[in-house]
Amino acid sequence: MHKDVEKILFSEERIARRVAELGGEIARDYEGEAPLMVCILKGACVFFADLIRAAGIPLSIDFMAVSSYGAGSVSSGRVKIEKEVGQDVSGRHVVLVEDIIDTGNSLCALKELFSSRGAASVKICAFLDKKARRTAPVEADYVGYEIEDAFVVGYGLDYAERYRQLPYIGVLRKEVYEK
Repeated sequence: MHKDVEKILFSEERIARRVAELGGEIARDYEGEAPLMVCILKGACVFFADLIRAAGIPLSIDFMAVSSYGAGSVSSGRVKIEKEVGQDVSGRHVVLVEDIIDTGNSLCALKELFSSRGAASVKICAFLDKKARRTAPVEADYVGYEIEDAFVVGYGLDYAERYRQLPYIGVLRKEVYEK
């Protein structure tokens, strides 16, 4: 365990099992379809790669980068699109893949954006759901785990661009981000 991590919430093995289950759910729901899976960068990239392999169905992929945190640990509440998808989503079934839903501001804005662009459907798949922090009216259609109100890192999640490479999800020690 990394010295900056207080405790491990989800081991590498537990993550792999849950991702396989989520991939199965998506495969069943989109049988006969080829959804557009959109990875919300950067945090979801590790989960996204595992998830699309676990789904094992025909699909297209694209990427978006949005921010509301910067290098801080508290959302600014403003959603900024830094990288746009490169495909027309009109008439497509879209699955937004996110690492964690915290306030929900980013995903609420993205769901509205894709709906306004004529997507046939827009669903959300989030590995982690931190409902205690929710301020926007958004719910995920697929959730890996609901978690406590703690600052978590690993499996793609970061603090100030660090800890993404950890193979587990752990709670970051407060003294690291409350400097």
